Amino acid sequence: MKHLPTLASLLLCAALPLLAQADNALGGCAEVAVDGYKAPDYGCLSQQMGSETNATKAAQKNREAQNIPVERRQPNKVGLATPAATSVRMGNTFGTSVKPQRP
Repeated sequence: MKHLPTLASLLLCAALPLLAQADNALGGCAEVAVDGYKAPDYGCLSQQMGSETNATKAAQKNREAQNIPVERRQPNKVGLATPAATSVRMGNTFGTSVKPQRP
């Protein structure tokens, strides 16, 4: 009988994660309040707002946007010299000499 409160508290602690998972499975999101400030579970809310098909479509669009063909990239992104970069490197000798002002 002395160990009954300890056993009950252990069973309650073991059952809390299962109750939270069951609450999330039913569509409810847990809100935590600390010192009067409420903090919602943004991960759970974002899962409720977006469906799986929308997430896969958005991920596909992001991958397509990042895969720009080489011929459409900016010259400085590919490593080519641009007229502006060349004029900075050549300095006041740009167009008059083959020796750059700056190396």
